[in-house]
Order: sequence, then C-alpha cells, then structure tokens
Amino acid sequence: MFLKLEIKRVLVGTDFSPSSEKALRHAIVIARSYGAKFYLGHVVSSLGLTIVGPDAVAMAETATERDMQETEERLLRSGALEGIPHETVVRKGEIWQELERIVEYEHVDLIVVGTHGRSGLRKFALGSVAEAVFRHATCPVLTVGPCAPAERAADARLHHILYPTDFSQASTQAASYAISLAIRHRAHLTIIHVAVSPEAVHGGEQKGRFEDRFREQLSGKLSNQWSFQTEIGDIDQTILRLAKHHRTDLIILGLRARHAFTGPHDWPHAYKIASEACCPVLTVRCEAAVNPIP
Repeated sequence: MFLKLEIKRVLVGTDFSPSSEKALRHAIVIARSYGAKFYLGHVVSSLGLTIVGPDAVAMAETATERDMQETEERLLRSGALEGIPHETVVRKGEIWQELERIVEYEHVDLIVVGTHGRSGLRKFALGSVAEAVFRHATCPVLTVGPCAPAERAADARLHHILYPTDFSQASTQAASYAISLAIRHRAHLTIIHVAVSPEAVHGGEQKGRFEDRFREQLSGKLSNQWSFQTEIGDIDQTILRLAKHHRTDLIILGLRARHAFTGPHDWPHAYKIASEACCPVLTVRCEAAVNPIP
C-alpha cells in the first residue's frame, strides 16, 4: 500500500553560503505550500574547541546568533516568512549530532540542504554538513544543488517528477512519495529503471508486479500522466541526462539502509545525482518510517 506524504515541520541547515541561501528559499516555499512550521538551524562546530579554544568558539556563537537574527529580519521584511510559523535554532557541538537532536525533538518531517556540486566534493569527503545529513538522516532530505533553480515557483508546483527504481525495498518505499507528490501536483511521473548492461535489466514478473501496483494506485488519479521506461548505461549519468531531457522538477530516490554502501541507491551515488542534477532531489531512506504526506 502506498501512503500519502505529510510535511508539518521543515528544517533547513544554513552556513550562510550561497548554496544554503538557495536551499533556504526552496524550504520556505515548501513550508508555505504545506502549512508547515519552518526551522532555520545552524551548528557552531565543536571542532573549534580543540583548534582555537573556547573563547573563539564563544565569539563564533555570538556572531552566528547575530547572523541568524539578521537573516530572520531580512526574511520578515521581504515578506518571505509572512504567515509561516518559524523558529531559528543555534547549537554548539558536533554538527550532525546537533541537527539530529533538532530533528528528533521537533519531529521534523523534511530536511532541506544545499550542496556545492562537484567543486564541493572534497569538502564533502572531509565531512561537510551536506554529507552528514545525506549519509545519516532518517527523515526525507531535499537536496538543492548548484544547477537547481535559484527560486521555486510561489505555488511550489511540480510538473514532472522522475522516479528511478531498481525494484529494491529502498526504491519501493520512495514510490509512496513519488505517487503522493504526482497526485498532489497533477504532475507527469516518469518511472525509470536503469541497468548497467542488458544482462542486469530486471524484468519479467518482478517488473510486471511493480507496474501493476502503480497502475492500481494511479488509476483514475493520473490516468495517462505516468510512464515506465528501461534504460541501459551508467546509472548516475543516465538519470541526470533524463532529468535534463524531461526538464524534471524533482528526482525522487530511495536510499538503502546506512550500513549498505554497494549499490546504485546507496548514498555516494545518490549524492552525486543530488549534487549535479538541475533540479532538487528528494531522498528517502529505507529504514525511515514513511509518514503520511499529502
């Protein structure tokens, strides 16, 4: 059974960079569209305690609180936050641990994060905020890369959604989000199975059952607004090429559990897609509970 998507609380982590500013704008539009509470969070890294000492960290906290206040005031003056329940949160400590505490305490349904793209992969490998969120978050994560639009339409309307699947449990769980969002936005949904070789194509009974489930869920709701196709080639590049060709507004990926790092739906491959896609990418981890989302 495919469930609906419900977003009541949205968290965006910021480091005040252009990439996080873009993610911020997308997160606000989503919060407004769903009537959700919006959280703007920043963590002063505890790494500073061992490198520059507690005095410098205290100064960094003060500066961050000032920057957060200025950001909030700017958003209020512009009207971006008008009518949206919101809260700014500044923490000190290990970045992902503190963000995770916010997610758990506030029952966050969606994290929005910006990436630096290819140029940011070295930072990512060294343990950036985006990497930590992408690798560990159990709630859905929307990644906004450098090629994604700087602004999202005020009505947050999606026209085309691309949903890659390998028929695994991870990708099947993400199907709930693909169906829910396609129905909500009356968007065309393209389901794509990419195999590295003809021999690796999943077909026959498994593919048939998968298509039948989609047909049953979408019958009378999207009619002919969805399609299924199989492609042969490099998984990452094929998905990116198709997203660009279809002018996709959103890619939805299912991620395997955190202990599995070997397949196309593992976080390193998904992160490459999220960093280079010309649209936001929603990732749903298999071990996460699927909350009902409208």
